[in-house]
Amino acid sequence: MRSIAEAVILSWGWGRVALAFGAGAASSLAQAPVHLAPVLFLTLPTLVLLLDGAVAPGRRGIRRLRPAAAVGWWFGFGYFLAGLWWIGAAFLVEAETFGWLMPVAVVALPAGLALFHALGATVARLLWIDSPWRVLSLAIGLSAAEWLRGHVLTGFPWNLIGQAAAFTDVTAQAASLVGVYGLTALGILVFAAPVLLLDETAPRARMGVLATAVALVVGVVGYGTYRLAGAPGPGEGLVDGVRFRIVQPAVDQSQKWDPEVRQRTLDTYLALSDQRTDPERLGAMSFSHILWPETALPFFLTEEPDALARIADMLPTGTTLVTGAPRMELGADRRRFYNSVYAVDDAGRIAGAYDKVHLVPFGEYLPLQSLAEAVGLRQLASTIGGFSAGPGLRTLPVGPSGLKAGILVCYEIIFSGRVTAPERPDVLFNLTNDAWFGYTFGPFQHLDMARLRAIEEGLPVVRAANTGISAVIDPFGRYLALLPLGERGVLDYGLPAAVGTPFFSDYGSHFLLTFYVISVILVALGGRKHAWKR
Repeated sequence: MRSIAEAVILSWGWGRVALAFGAGAASSLAQAPVHLAPVLFLTLPTLVLLLDGAVAPGRRGIRRLRPAAAVGWWFGFGYFLAGLWWIGAAFLVEAETFGWLMPVAVVALPAGLALFHALGATVARLLWIDSPWRVLSLAIGLSAAEWLRGHVLTGFPWNLIGQAAAFTDVTAQAASLVGVYGLTALGILVFAAPVLLLDETAPRARMGVLATAVALVVGVVGYGTYRLAGAPGPGEGLVDGVRFRIVQPAVDQSQKWDPEVRQRTLDTYLALSDQRTDPERLGAMSFSHILWPETALPFFLTEEPDALARIADMLPTGTTLVTGAPRMELGADRRRFYNSVYAVDDAGRIAGAYDKVHLVPFGEYLPLQSLAEAVGLRQLASTIGGFSAGPGLRTLPVGPSGLKAGILVCYEIIFSGRVTAPERPDVLFNLTNDAWFGYTFGPFQHLDMARLRAIEEGLPVVRAANTGISAVIDPFGRYLALLPLGERGVLDYGLPAAVGTPFFSDYGSHFLLTFYVISVILVALGGRKHAWKR
């Protein structure tokens, strides 16, 4: 094994590129739906060895860091190319218009995101020491880069390493303390630690780092086991008087906005939603809320009184419909369009609305739109002119029961620590349309991130998706009910009660700063004392 490690350290040229790229690509297997997290015990030690050999003899200043940046970039490029290939499916929905962009997007996005891993590897190499504590340097640099990836240019925190560390219900509970970014930092340290088994120097420091990694694993597993031991069993702990029907219509995305089929689309939703069509299954129970997915209605609901009348006829007394639909606002200079969610009462009146805040770049709006349009690019969204962002997250009262819901449209739910308004809701509604991506890894990864938000916030998540995966998730991140991807149907379930506000929701955002301060001190001490040699 040590001879293999030496070969990795001393590799150069395209062999070194292949090792970095391959380790990154293999790391993507740790994410949903494969969930092969143990692969990181091989790939992250490989990254450490590659950084051990990332030296530029005779060079000074920034040039000496180029080999480390190259290793990080190729690792990141492999990771994102293998983990985000499914994004190309969106360009095939309207292939005659956007198909030519598919190979560009599939390569360009991973190449851009890999710059964050290049930065992380560069920072790690700046802190690198010839000591077992160098795995902390990697944890500092790479986790900081992951945090930046989730925030810079509106952020794209998809497939964070911490998401892979939460691959079981037990290990995921640590997110209630430190969140996904905290799990990322701790996960990098733990997954990289096995490289020290190949290290014969500084035995005391080596044992200290390995003991720290083992203690972290024991602590995470112990805490998760304890937290789940106090959780309600399946079907227990449901809120009285609240019951959902979640509609998953599996509407073909390529036909959804066709004016000739929009009436058929509404008919599909009404037929699936109408409890009178299935009295035996329902029994005496009625629904307090019916949920339709993001942009369920391919028209402006407020401009269609006939549609509202049909919805009112379908809704029983006391039942509220929560549905996605585009909204148009006439301004002094131009029309503005919003990706919105409406709450409609049993009389067909709009009882509340929310406009999506965190828009998808290049999907719902074009950064530097005027410049992009000048060179022939258009947004994937069908609404002319793209969407405008709403004023901010809000907690929306939905229904006469006084239920308070946090509304999150599509990928708004992937942003850790940024999913609730100041007024704490009782539940998070995630309305989404993943039909763009077909039967690929994308919808599974999206669902997996929604699960972690439930744990971080101590709130149930009720998810309605056009083609799936619709779900009810309890505050412990457990799936209580699911509708498979691509299946048309309904999901009937109650509301799991929220738990007390988790530590992360109040204070967990400070964990990373604390981790970095302690880690930098340990790295500095390790370098000064030559890692406790002898």
